[in-house]
Amino acid sequence: MSEANKYMMVGERLCLDFVNSISWRESEDKRRDWFTSYDKLVDWSHHAGIIGDDQAQSLIQKAQNLPSEADQTLVQAVQLRETIYRIFRSYTSGAQTDPEDLKVFNKAIHHYYQSIHLVPGENDFSMYFGIPEDAFDSMVPPIVQSAVDILTSEKELNRVKRCEGDSCGWLFFDTSRNRSRRWCSMADCGNRAKSRRFYQSKK
Repeated sequence: MSEANKYMMVGERLCLDFVNSISWRESEDKRRDWFTSYDKLVDWSHHAGIIGDDQAQSLIQKAQNLPSEADQTLVQAVQLRETIYRIFRSYTSGAQTDPEDLKVFNKAIHHYYQSIHLVPGENDFSMYFGIPEDAFDSMVPPIVQSAVDILTSEKELNRVKRCEGDSCGWLFFDTSRNRSRRWCSMADCGNRAKSRRFYQSKK
């Protein structure tokens, strides 16, 4: 992904956008992690629509007062991100999921799902995570739920793919009718592949 598209959400599902918070994931030279600080995690979460303006500002202010706790939350969020990535990556590559990754993810599920409440709506019910808005990890439960929703549905899971762009490594949920999507973004990796094919044909 280019720097200009730093927060381009192309995964089509929250948890996949979360794991895509590393540019050029499969490149040793260009690989760059966006979550270099807790503030960056909050900024991404705000951009992703998980938290609102006031909550984002409040969390950043709280992090300034309790930096060690904020840093610990960042470490845990990154660990969870990489765990979710490896679980989906193993599926897209046809490999067996590492039991240790499942253990870590199940621990996160157990932790956050303890706080779930059913909230009545006009015609149905919705799930609500009873995590205080000022909790450092208040952005994490919706990400966990997003991953669980995909992993527990064969129909959903079959639509998770890995971008075919060189060194990209991003994952996405293929919403095309015939499941023909190959790139995280046609405007980015897709165009690079197109240009490469054109150059090779001329050469």
